[in-house]
Amino acid sequence: MEPPIRVVLVEDNQVFREGLELVLGLRSDIVIVGAAEDGGDAVELARELRPDVVLMDYRLPGMDGVEATAAVLAAYPGAAVIGLTASANPRERQALSEAGAVACLSKHDELDEIVAAIQRAGRPTYRG
Repeated sequence: MEPPIRVVLVEDNQVFREGLELVLGLRSDIVIVGAAEDGGDAVELARELRPDVVLMDYRLPGMDGVEATAAVLAAYPGAAVIGLTASANPRERQALSEAGAVACLSKHDELDEIVAAIQRAGRPTYRG
């Protein structure tokens, strides 16, 4: 049995962040190791906790999700970043991808889709 996928959540909306943390935390294959409400904290958590996956909001105070994605990957290249946004246009999604995100999902996607993306990104064979 593989160890659970270690995830850091980066979301400035406290209610959404705590809800996602609660729902994902019920799964045996995913463990939430940290949560941040801005990009700066996300960088520190990535460096300190070395997560498999960072679930990154696009719209954050201070640095946006693109800047935070690049900074997280510079701090800890072993993480896979997944963008999770309520509304990002195609240009913003492309910017996330160029910054190193392996996927960009909508907060309106089904939980099963978000979990599947975490599972794909959290396994080393996916990241190559």
